[in-house]
Amino acid sequence: MKKIPSQLFLIGLLFIQLASPAQQKAVEAARSWIGKEGASILKEYAEVLSIPNHASDSINIRRNADLIQKLFSGRGFSMKQLTFPGSPPVVYGEKKVPGAQRTLCFYVHYDGQPADPSLWKHQPFEPVLYDKAMYQGGQKISFPQKGQAVDPNWRIYARSASDDKAPIMALLTAIDALKDSGIGYTSNIKLFFDGEEESSSPHVSSILRKYHELFDDISLWLLVDGPVFQTGDPTLKFGGRGVTSMELTVFGPSRPLHSGHYGNYAPVPGQLLAELLSSMKDRDGNVTIEGFYNSVEPISEFEKLQLSRVPDIDRKIREDLGIADPEGKDENLFQRLLLPSLTVQGLSSGNVGKQARNVIPATATANLGLRLVKGNDPEKMLDLVEAHIQKQGWHIVYEEPTEEIRMKYTRIVLVERDKDGFPASKIAMDHPAILPVIENVRAFTGEKLVLLPSEGGSNNIFTVIFDQLKKPGISVNIVNHDNNQHAENENVRIGNLWYGTELMAVLMSMPAEKNMVIKKR
Repeated sequence: MKKIPSQLFLIGLLFIQLASPAQQKAVEAARSWIGKEGASILKEYAEVLSIPNHASDSINIRRNADLIQKLFSGRGFSMKQLTFPGSPPVVYGEKKVPGAQRTLCFYVHYDGQPADPSLWKHQPFEPVLYDKAMYQGGQKISFPQKGQAVDPNWRIYARSASDDKAPIMALLTAIDALKDSGIGYTSNIKLFFDGEEESSSPHVSSILRKYHELFDDISLWLLVDGPVFQTGDPTLKFGGRGVTSMELTVFGPSRPLHSGHYGNYAPVPGQLLAELLSSMKDRDGNVTIEGFYNSVEPISEFEKLQLSRVPDIDRKIREDLGIADPEGKDENLFQRLLLPSLTVQGLSSGNVGKQARNVIPATATANLGLRLVKGNDPEKMLDLVEAHIQKQGWHIVYEEPTEEIRMKYTRIVLVERDKDGFPASKIAMDHPAILPVIENVRAFTGEKLVLLPSEGGSNNIFTVIFDQLKKPGISVNIVNHDNNQHAENENVRIGNLWYGTELMAVLMSMPAEKNMVIKKR
């Protein structure tokens, strides 16, 4: 992996010139507290990271929920766990501010992806500290003792160190810093800690309905999850792509055959499937399925303007990924993310390598992943794929084909559709509740703030908040881009944890909207 230089250290210099007095006090409070308590903060964070947190591990997921409740209760928040059958608890908290006209809700998830210890350099739930990233030649070091300086380039390695327990620690530290400096909140603050985001949050809608009175007054959701821009520049995003999938199995002979005896006679499933898949995209990577792009909802002129200001890092991305010629030709990554995609996520037929045999397999299977954008309906997009398959001369079945069907049709494909897909959701960047936040964050970060209409990943929480609750929200990103989230050796750069702390302090103490001059630019 090649390093993409971090520029977050420049934020401090920009802040001195751009921040309002209120923001300056909040950031100075955060930096002062970090300077005094940095070692203690890392020690507490190691405790948070030491508990396994996959949503299916009911005992440990409850331990996580209990610890989060305890940590925020001890800092003056009114906390409780919201339960629903079959679901990890949502840990809810609130802090009411007399006279506040705005209620901010910080969304964070405390569950994580599964972790295979055999792939990790260290045990995934035994946090270790490195003096820099492993891929940069970093070495393991001891956690600092109280009073010792903390280097922002250090990294903590553990599952969920970045995705998504880092915001939990950033919020705790910001709360401590504001209290230590006597700075009050300017909004009512609510906290929503989700315990099954990595499983697409299947019970969040039910929990929000069951406890709706807790959420009706929220002015703006702040979804704190995900990495900053690839250059290290601070980032805000305003939605996420939807997702669905489809698995295709094509059939050749009724049983595997000796390729010497039956080659040139029996249809070869792998070749048939390759032909079908190649018909779905052209050489430039554009999907050729009729109507695939027709339902895309265009972005606004304001969003187009923000997209035009995104730093040009296309060459860096290609070098980092070893891609000479990406799909889309003249469009960059962030333009391509505004279109639905079709990806062959997996292929299987016969064997390769030392297990290869002289056979014609009986079947070949491909898994297709569809990432969706605003306007795409998951079921209708799968309908379009099926219609394309039929136009290529294939007969579709939804269960194993009978002998009668096999003898009647020359090309048969078994289709298994995803039942849990969900649409993309996004909010307008210039929504009245959002512009004040953009202005406050930009005053803190400077003009390096990157605004993206949508993130590439899919998170059902966007659908719940934007489309079901009809509330505005922003995806707030704080962790380093090279964090290995979802993979082995996940990590967080300490400088990004400190940046997140400063940002949380700014958001919780930003001026009331009526006292702001809001510029739409």
